[in-house]
Amino acid sequence: MRKEMDQAFIQDIFTIKDSGTFRAAALEVFHYQSVFTPVYRDYLAALQVDPAKVKEMEEIPFLPIGFFRSHTVLEEGKRAEVIFESSGTTGAAPSRHHVADPGLYRESFLRSFNSFYGSPEELCILALLPSYLERENSSLVYMMHQLISWSKHEESGFYLDQLEELSSILQKRNNDGFPTLLLGVSFALLDLAEQHPIALWNNIRVMETGGMKGRRKELVRNELHQQLQKAFDLDVVHSEYGMTELLSQAFSDGEGLFRSPPWMKVLIRDPNDPLSMLPPGQSGGINIIDLANVHSCSFISTADLGKVYENGSFEVLGRFDHSDIRGCNLLLS
Repeated sequence: MRKEMDQAFIQDIFTIKDSGTFRAAALEVFHYQSVFTPVYRDYLAALQVDPAKVKEMEEIPFLPIGFFRSHTVLEEGKRAEVIFESSGTTGAAPSRHHVADPGLYRESFLRSFNSFYGSPEELCILALLPSYLERENSSLVYMMHQLISWSKHEESGFYLDQLEELSSILQKRNNDGFPTLLLGVSFALLDLAEQHPIALWNNIRVMETGGMKGRRKELVRNELHQQLQKAFDLDVVHSEYGMTELLSQAFSDGEGLFRSPPWMKVLIRDPNDPLSMLPPGQSGGINIIDLANVHSCSFISTADLGKVYENGSFEVLGRFDHSDIRGCNLLLS
């Protein structure tokens, strides 16, 4: 067992193209983290799991996401260059992701974004994220700041409370046809929709990243999308699924069905037996393998409920009871 993950192997994570390569990489990362990520190593020991006996991806135990609130989940000997924090609920400890190499995060979201939406250089990127901008250390703000900096359009940027200005910019993009992405937190998009409804042309895509942040009544995703579609005369609303504890995101281009980049995989666990996986088509807890998390933990058991389909796409159905309500959640439909 090497004492440090080979840099060539880490870069190869982002070139994965098939399930066989993913499985092999997941097992290699598991065996490495079972030794060199202390929190995960101790968790496996508490489960009485012998890592040497784990031969299949489906046998890998997933670390409950709550450990990112109560522990430092970081590879032994590494120092965090960035610490991302979740919003959490009032009075609750935030979840913290200690990131040893922010370059991995940048490469992960840039490659993923390019795959789904093309180069950010060729887009006008508008971010409507007031609740995130009002606090420090948001991984979503970090991502959007980078994407905006790569955009060549002069009006790309963050728009905090300038809904009238943002509406004016959207009208200009209608007029000039420039490819545009408007990404926003749910409550802010609804504020824009109610105060400045405008029919958007096909060159403009609207993406919600979930979250009412206590500003509005929580809505199921379908209801949220219907309201946005009506106000903006859209056929579909896009969605982003990500969280503080991940360095990768999944995207949906409509119908609430998310697709992951090749180095991220969603599995569904049995709610009554968290160590057992369910086949495609059945609902249960969402487990995520994010190989970009090579310096923390790549195997995370989330508080979300979902369903995976045969083609690898998945939907998010809600959250387990008594879980934190955080940015990417919507209530059960």
